[in-house]
Amino acid sequence: MKTLAQLCPNVEDLNLNGCKKLTDTTCNAISRHCSKLQKLNLDSCAAITDNSLKALSDGCPNLTHINISWCSNITENGVEALARGCPRLRSFISKGCKHITSRAVICLARFCHQLEVVNLQGCNNIRDEAVQSLAEKCPRLHYLCLSGCSTLTDASLIALAQQCPLLSTLEVAGCSQFTDAAFQALARSCRYLEKMDLDECVLITDATLIHLAMGCPRIEYLTLSHCELITDEGIRHLSMSPCAAENLTVLELDNCPLVTDASLEHLTSCHNLQRVELYDCQLITRFGIRRLRNHLPNIKVHAYFAPVTPPPTAGGTRQRYCRCCVIL
Repeated sequence: MKTLAQLCPNVEDLNLNGCKKLTDTTCNAISRHCSKLQKLNLDSCAAITDNSLKALSDGCPNLTHINISWCSNITENGVEALARGCPRLRSFISKGCKHITSRAVICLARFCHQLEVVNLQGCNNIRDEAVQSLAEKCPRLHYLCLSGCSTLTDASLIALAQQCPLLSTLEVAGCSQFTDAAFQALARSCRYLEKMDLDECVLITDATLIHLAMGCPRIEYLTLSHCELITDEGIRHLSMSPCAAENLTVLELDNCPLVTDASLEHLTSCHNLQRVELYDCQLITRFGIRRLRNHLPNIKVHAYFAPVTPPPTAGGTRQRYCRCCVIL
């Protein structure tokens, strides 16, 4: 890689994804010889440290996209150096970097006002003040992943609603403290939302779906898996919305125990729906799925059914049975 950097000083896009033996020496060479570099993918380059980001901040001022996902040695110090030296950053992806803290994100927001894409999946040291800083300083933000940042509260989403009207993708799986109030604020302000992953946002109810139905006509992909308070009434409102009639293509409802065949009946009006996930929806039946397919013959429905456990025997003991699943 050192030789490549020396021989290709005009390189602008470099993908080193999965080069697990790559070290700081490579990034030092890139910094010295590749000043025109704009996009760098270091995903899963687990051996690199903060020294790599410090080198890039010195020698690659034109950097606009960087991916340091699963680089477990990267800390807030490296990110702060990168932010100061690369103010043109538009995309910052750091999935699984558990040592990145709120301080690092606040520094990114302070120096990199052009950020449009930020992925902090699994960075569970992020607090509300970091998201609030991103919202305040980076109004162009349109993609934000906070999945696994379980300490965040409604304050984060309300800040995004107030200051990031261009938001189109929001992934907050596992953010279990978010409530209907936060999503109501988003629905009122972020009308460009197209993809939302709310997996395991366990506090939300049908009220969230009612507000999304009214305020977000562009939604194409919606994940509500493990949102155990969602009922048929919420799905009814969603199915009557502009997004359902025109745009909704994927709906994931795994482990929504209150959802019944009535929801599938409501979804027959979603003419562009391509896929529905229904794993662990105990009140969904084969009959309900057949009716949905009669109306939407090209739809893919993923569900399973476990055979009913036999009743106890006359002696009062229950025999052991293998309960196999039928995958649809």
